[in-house]
Amino acid sequence: MIVSHLILALIALIIGSINLISKKGTKRHKLIGWFWIIFMTYVAISSFWIKELNDGDYSWIHLLSIVTLLSLIFSIIAIKFGFIKIHSFFMIGTYIGLFIAGIFTLMPGRYIANFFGI
Repeated sequence: MIVSHLILALIALIIGSINLISKKGTKRHKLIGWFWIIFMTYVAISSFWIKELNDGDYSWIHLLSIVTLLSLIFSIIAIKFGFIKIHSFFMIGTYIGLFIAGIFTLMPGRYIANFFGI
């Protein structure tokens, strides 16, 4: 579970960057955006099966997963009704959350930190 979570999070980080810097509203932007939403949904949901950080219990990072899922829903609703600024706010916020969560994976004792000997 951790490996698939990590791989899709890394892919989401990359394609999210592409979408943030690319022209908005194009077919490419929409297609990448839908893949990003799918990957982020998987990353957020799969996090509930990853509990090593807190001795088998949920941790504060799982709150970020709930916020991520809600933000994805709100961003989809916003763009469907033409609220581009609200859509952008939630998408950028979710991307920032992904980036911050990635930084926290480097904390001592975490899977990635252990993998790289940090």
